[in-house]
Amino acid sequence: MSTLVQISVLPEEQEDESLLLSMALRKAKMTKKEVREWRIRKRSIDARRAPVKISLQIELWRDHEERTGIHPFVPQDVSNAQRIAIIGMGPAGMYAALRAIEGGFKPIIFERGKDVRSRRRDLAKISKEQTVNPESNYCFGEGGAGTFSDGKLYTRSKKRGNVLKAMEWLVFFGADPAILVDAHPHIGTNKLPKIISTMREAILEAGGEVHFDSKLTDIRVEQGQIHSLQINNETWLEFEDVVLATGHSARDIYYLLHKKGIRIEAKPFAIGVRIEHQQALIDKIQYHGDDHNPYLPPASYSLVEQVDGMGVYSFCMCPGGIIAPCATEPDEVVTNGWSPSKRNNPYSNSGIVVSVEPKDLPHYTKDDPFVSLNFQKMVEKACWDAAGKTQQVPAQRLIDFIEGRVSADFPKTSYQPGIVSVDLNKVLPALLTKRLRKAFIAFGKKMKGYYTNEAVIHAPESRTSSPVLIPRDTETLSHPEVKGLYPCGEGAGYAGGIMSAAIDGINCVDAILKKHEVG
Repeated sequence: MSTLVQISVLPEEQEDESLLLSMALRKAKMTKKEVREWRIRKRSIDARRAPVKISLQIELWRDHEERTGIHPFVPQDVSNAQRIAIIGMGPAGMYAALRAIEGGFKPIIFERGKDVRSRRRDLAKISKEQTVNPESNYCFGEGGAGTFSDGKLYTRSKKRGNVLKAMEWLVFFGADPAILVDAHPHIGTNKLPKIISTMREAILEAGGEVHFDSKLTDIRVEQGQIHSLQINNETWLEFEDVVLATGHSARDIYYLLHKKGIRIEAKPFAIGVRIEHQQALIDKIQYHGDDHNPYLPPASYSLVEQVDGMGVYSFCMCPGGIIAPCATEPDEVVTNGWSPSKRNNPYSNSGIVVSVEPKDLPHYTKDDPFVSLNFQKMVEKACWDAAGKTQQVPAQRLIDFIEGRVSADFPKTSYQPGIVSVDLNKVLPALLTKRLRKAFIAFGKKMKGYYTNEAVIHAPESRTSSPVLIPRDTETLSHPEVKGLYPCGEGAGYAGGIMSAAIDGINCVDAILKKHEVG
């Protein structure tokens, strides 16, 4: 068994291996002769006070102790194996497919969108022509919503499944091994598409199938068991097991399930705005003035405040990032954020969102599964109208928002379609704005300098998670009323990011393997 010790060093010392080893040995009360091998196991930034430190967990092995390497993806030839249908090729669907291959089942993926390369052209049209393709956008297509919206891999879902396995598969398919070390791992939107393409190639080489431009349009259930699926309003295909991993924006799937009498429920979600500061300001605040240190990465932040009984918090914070247009329909606007691998853009952005319970929403009734979804749609449509029915978004300087003034002008924004000056207090529901105003004032007290009129609010940040839950049995992970239907990932309400969705994809296929008594 290895020995783990914790040390802290100055940023400029983190590459000095002899110093790190010396400090680790002293902490472990070991000599250099006793240690055969060592590595940095975890790395994080401790910026709670000046000077900023780098916190490192060091792992040491003696001569008789075995060091295990990265667990590779080990495929089987599943060309003629039993089939599993997977609806959606986001992280949940891709990892479900990989786990199926590992377990000896043939995954057949149906993805409504395009392959990762073709998606780029449709994303460019949103920014340049303000044209939204409902089937190919930031949310739909190979790799799912995470492909072009950052590739952040941090998850708190340690109890949900094998996080390390999911991370190691990413490294196996081409990710930087540093993601196994960093406390808040990040791949970057510029690098993630290549990794996703490599995963797809592995699925195909093992005998799996991937079908793009293939939208689930109907479901047939017979005697409480999934029977068959209709694709593109044409082809019916029979499947005994279906992993439904359609993502948090596939609203048509919720309507389809409800129409077919398959139970769905409204669930809590979060909705708000996305705020943009200059990255240099966030660096100065977080690094206590040591903002030009070349050994420190662009700074991030995490903020949370309870306001009038609801949580308001930062979401998907993107250092050195860009705000992206993420609508999935032509008559709505949606923002999200992403960063390239180097996080070297001059802007910092983050969602600032309000936790919303269905019971707190207007028109709430206990039996309405769409109350949260309808509220989400209402906000997105209102913002679209306010910005002139284009993919521009309504915006306001931070202090102007607090004081109810329409901003006369703006600093430069990273949001390419452009912004329109409005009073967001008149666009967004008071349920959100009154809490956002109080939270921003509180955040300004926690981070001196954050509360500035040079910060710009873009609205809305509305796709934090699914507003609908597709129930499933806690033991079998199948829908409680439809055997063989496995609601999975963010779209079903069981994940909140790339890694938690990937883990849930593995878990769902594990449940299928268990049902078929396969290890």
